[in-house]
Amino acid sequence: MGRVGRVGQVGRIGRRLESAEAPRPFSGAEGSREMSLSGFVRFRCTPLIVVVWAALQASSAHGQQRGGTPQTDKVQPVNSGANPYRVIRNWAQAPEGREWGGSNGVAIDRDGRSVWATDRCSPGTTPGCLGTKANPVHKFDESGKEIKSFGGAMFVWPHGIHVDRDGNVWVTDARAPSPDDLNRFPGERDKGSVVVKFSPEGKVLMTLGKPGVRANPPEGLTDPTDVVTDPGNGDVYVAESHTDVTAPNLVGRISVFDKSGKFLRTIGKAGTGPGEFRTPHALEFDSRGRLIVADRHNHRIQILSKEGKFLAAYDQFGRISGLAIDGNDMIYTADSESTERVHPGWLKGIRIGSLKDGKVTMFIPPHKTDAPDGAMGEGIAIDAAGNLYTAEATLRGVTKYVKN
Repeated sequence: MGRVGRVGQVGRIGRRLESAEAPRPFSGAEGSREMSLSGFVRFRCTPLIVVVWAALQASSAHGQQRGGTPQTDKVQPVNSGANPYRVIRNWAQAPEGREWGGSNGVAIDRDGRSVWATDRCSPGTTPGCLGTKANPVHKFDESGKEIKSFGGAMFVWPHGIHVDRDGNVWVTDARAPSPDDLNRFPGERDKGSVVVKFSPEGKVLMTLGKPGVRANPPEGLTDPTDVVTDPGNGDVYVAESHTDVTAPNLVGRISVFDKSGKFLRTIGKAGTGPGEFRTPHALEFDSRGRLIVADRHNHRIQILSKEGKFLAAYDQFGRISGLAIDGNDMIYTADSESTERVHPGWLKGIRIGSLKDGKVTMFIPPHKTDAPDGAMGEGIAIDAAGNLYTAEATLRGVTKYVKN
């Protein structure tokens, strides 16, 4: 899918660039500025052209698919819409004998009703699950009662979770032990920065990456955030990484393996252009077999082919930590990080829209807390009845949103 809408009209001013180019700030005197329109060459312009360009950008902010370099810091997410959900905080029972740790991952079982979630072992464990044998992978029945848990003494920082077509459970470990961690827990060197495939009963079936080692595939993985399997052929897509976006060797990619664990290819690289990523935080497939990526630090959703070809981008959903897609290609996104201080006018919350046109039609506001911006879960899932579940990294536990 190409560039559409009013953004395409700006192409008459400057030659469109097919290669991704990071947006440049304005420079120069007030009377004449040097500009770089996202995806276009730089040129000298007058204040009148600046005003026209700004108006065109604003008019394309909502519901448009964009193929150029993101101007996402300038796009106001949709903060309004219907909210047909009733909130049940602390829906899931706390793991037996302990409190919830911060949680990121939540997924629906193959039965369409049961819920899986990960947590980071306990609020008193730093960091994550190091130094404890607590189970971080949990299964709950429809009432929120825990019916199964496993994975103890295996993870550093449990993160994303995915249930495949056969009911197997995939969990990412988004950290490897730091030097400080190893000073505290010297025996935990061989953990972290992997993806583990479990049977529904908790038996380890496969491990992608080398525990405790950050590397490029096939030698290893780098702080994987999420995993999803192709419902057709079973290929495994792994999002990397959760490292600091200011790091000198930033990793931003999706690594693909076949169902046996053989490395196939890498999609993308770190950056802001089409098909590039900064903290790809969640992955899903839609009904058309397209790969949907929550490109969190670029404040956008990217839509790719299975092979990695860039198709479209939506930036009206905010700073997306988690996403879920139903059978009608409605997309449910969890924005857990937007703040007024960094992006005035941006709100945390759940934004719901259509992958067909990108329009946001529903908005669920954040939980009210002592923090001025409130709180919202990171991971999100939707069950067969249309109820939503979020994994709460800040407030901990699992929240259920019952569809009215």
